[in-house]
Amino acid sequence: MNYFITQTINGLSLGSIYALIALGYTMVYGIVQLINFAHGDIIMVGAYVSFFTIPTLQSMGLPLWLCIIPALIICTLLGVVIERLAYRPLRESPRIANLITAIGVSLLLQNLAMKFIGTESKQIGVIFSKQETAIGISPNTIIIIVTTIILTLLLQAFMKRTRTGKSLVAVSEDYVASKLCGINVDHAISITFAIGSALAAVAALFYISTYQQINPTMGSLPGIKAFIAAVLGGIGSIPGAVIGGLILGICEIFTRAYISSQLADAVVFGILIIVLIFKPAGLFGKNVKEKV
Repeated sequence: MNYFITQTINGLSLGSIYALIALGYTMVYGIVQLINFAHGDIIMVGAYVSFFTIPTLQSMGLPLWLCIIPALIICTLLGVVIERLAYRPLRESPRIANLITAIGVSLLLQNLAMKFIGTESKQIGVIFSKQETAIGISPNTIIIIVTTIILTLLLQAFMKRTRTGKSLVAVSEDYVASKLCGINVDHAISITFAIGSALAAVAALFYISTYQQINPTMGSLPGIKAFIAAVLGGIGSIPGAVIGGLILGICEIFTRAYISSQLADAVVFGILIIVLIFKPAGLFGKNVKEKV
């Protein structure tokens, strides 16, 4: 029973990382109907910013988790710049053009990292304490789960109770009508990318604190899995992205623990196929009819 509980909590921890990444996907898609495949590589950027910040924090005797501050700043600015330079000029273009651009931005970020940093993997030391609790759970795991819950609640409150959040909801409901109501759509979309990229920076910190290794392509697979989580929960739904991430994390950990670690990724992608066949809108998504 202790082993089962431990694996369940580990699954919630991994799922929380997927959930934070999936929130970026689902917010951007909900606002501009764009699947931002470069989102996973923003995690990579946040990881490298943290990696280069850690030696300075060590020399100053400061907690290593403070590396999240420069990572947040850089990732937020990067998300806004990518939206302004790559996606905004194509906003009225067919969706396939935006999709190809997103893939291009992803490859650009990866190759820039390979060119200027190198292709070899880099090791990162312990960021949070590794001392386990009585039931074998590390503080790192608890911090990840609790922080994800707090950030999700704050994001929900921001979307429902603030004027800016309500404007984002309005833009997601009707792009043209929002313009007619005086909402600055460009500003709303930039805020969406900024929030999604900031959440990616937090996910990057949790990812490197768990796996303690980074490389230029590290964001690709977690990004794809987070996209599957968003689809599972219902892309465009904030609670759906979180629930989808948690389900995916538990399924992956249970597969590694009870079946085979080699089949874990196959199970994840199998879940995507099943969802697309039987419930394409996801658990919390809505079927929307479009006029032809």
